[in-house]
Amino acid sequence: MLQAIGLTSAPSRGQALAVDDLTFDAEPGCVTALLGAPGSGKTAALRLMLELQPGRGVTYFRGRPLHRVPNPAGEVGVVLGDVPGHPARTVRGQLRMLCAAAGVPVSRADELLEAVGLAGLRDQRIGTLSLGMDRRLALACALLGDPHTLLLDDPAEGLAPREADWLRGMLRSHAERGGTVLFATRDPKEAARSAGHVVTLEGGRVVADQDGAAFSHTRLRPRVAVRSPQAARLAAIVSREARAVRRSVEVVAEAAGNRLSVYGSSCAEVGDAAFRHGLPVHQLADEVGDMRPVGTTDGPAASSRSVGGDNSAAPPRLSRGALPPPIRRRPARGPLRPVRYELRRLFGVRTTTVILAVVLAASLGLSVLLARDSRTSLVHVIAAWPSLLPLPPAALGAGLLGALSFGDEFRYPALAAGRGSVPRRLGLLVAKLAVSGGIGLLLALLAVLGSAATLRVVYGGGLLDVPSNVVSLAVSWSALTVGCAWAGLLAAGIFRVTAAGIAAVLAVPVVMVPLVERMPKAATTRSMAGLPGRLRDLAWLQWPGEADRWILAGARIVAHPVGAALALSLSALTCAFLLTSLRGRVRW
Repeated sequence: MLQAIGLTSAPSRGQALAVDDLTFDAEPGCVTALLGAPGSGKTAALRLMLELQPGRGVTYFRGRPLHRVPNPAGEVGVVLGDVPGHPARTVRGQLRMLCAAAGVPVSRADELLEAVGLAGLRDQRIGTLSLGMDRRLALACALLGDPHTLLLDDPAEGLAPREADWLRGMLRSHAERGGTVLFATRDPKEAARSAGHVVTLEGGRVVADQDGAAFSHTRLRPRVAVRSPQAARLAAIVSREARAVRRSVEVVAEAAGNRLSVYGSSCAEVGDAAFRHGLPVHQLADEVGDMRPVGTTDGPAASSRSVGGDNSAAPPRLSRGALPPPIRRRPARGPLRPVRYELRRLFGVRTTTVILAVVLAASLGLSVLLARDSRTSLVHVIAAWPSLLPLPPAALGAGLLGALSFGDEFRYPALAAGRGSVPRRLGLLVAKLAVSGGIGLLLALLAVLGSAATLRVVYGGGLLDVPSNVVSLAVSWSALTVGCAWAGLLAAGIFRVTAAGIAAVLAVPVVMVPLVERMPKAATTRSMAGLPGRLRDLAWLQWPGEADRWILAGARIVAHPVGAALALSLSALTCAFLLTSLRGRVRW
């Protein structure tokens, strides 16, 4: 059961409240419509219920506000518009990715594709879906966690009659299984067709709270729509003939001068009257007219719902003069299985594969070109790092993939539909760091192995001599690619755009390295010999002697201008990310 109590939107300067003290119930087993004209507060009310915008009031989902529900995906399914997914991702890939976010088995994606009739389109890209298919996918996303309550904002808007009928059937089916369904609409006929309970809003307040039958009886009336160039004369004739036989017929002239709405008559009677008097008729059709409710915003809402027997489920009402509790715009929840989510997000679009292929092709080509000059060091040849480039292709590719990791989240906010933001969760950050770091290591390994194999084929094996400091070089190379991936990821997470991540990666060699190199240098340089032993004494820990070599290798990397610049950049970006996250009370 959904219970909304005292929902009030935050006041805006010089504007009336979008939602003003809204209180109503949506019971399980019934489809409830939130009806109102554009600007009546329907969408704002849904966003207040979902804690997507600040205000006052409380909404209980089976007795608990949303922020106290451990797994919101299993309690509330939401459709607030089009599917916020990457247009290049497939229908099945989108659902599989969201399965990891909701913590449900991946087989749930195929089940829902069958349920919503998208099994034949599972490999189609989201960006190519029609409006009806997109709405089916949105409903499948909302149903992933098998929620008890469904909240939908104008779900039938723009749909073809066949798609709208299918949607109504799905909503009724969910309600018949004991679920609660609440949808907002501007169309009273849609509310009458779909809902068994209609709450009418006007100016952000409830003006009518009725069951479906009472709503249809009081709000909707059959009428005859007439269009004629002699509309005024025809209206007078129909009214005169109705008075002559003492029938209650109402003729209303529409805003357009040639249109009439005739209540209490039929097409045959109006057509016969026009024929007898020789009046032309261009349109004659039976319709259902909308009689807007007459209500005041000062008194109680009109209600025709019967409440039986036990009132224990009724929500507690606020005492007169008491302010409802505040609604805070809370951060979105992170995925329940963040590593799986990140892997499916990363490899669910072709962009990742294309970047990997381009980076490897560029690395192989540059290695072959650099090896032609015998003066180029073997390290630069294997890394495919010419002096003209600020970074090798592998590092640039790792940085780009890292930037896309957060950049695509903000551009296509699948995790936070309706919020436009990415959840600041440590679990999600750790998963992204781990996956982007792994991709960086993979790129580093593939670039080196591919370059070595290509050089062996092109120039023979005599060119490849393993240097004595191969371990130190391997650590440096891995640190460079992983560091670039993390720099791009953190910068994109801070500034919420992919371009910021790419700029942060390029700033390391272009800006930071020159600054480090210009730092005043001492006349004599102190040695770091004995550093591992001093660290061991300081930490009171014993580690294998082989670890001393790795510690010294890491220290030498940081001492290098590029390593120092990358370390400084990562330190600054990490602090900035944590500061921006702590402002939102970051959680795991």
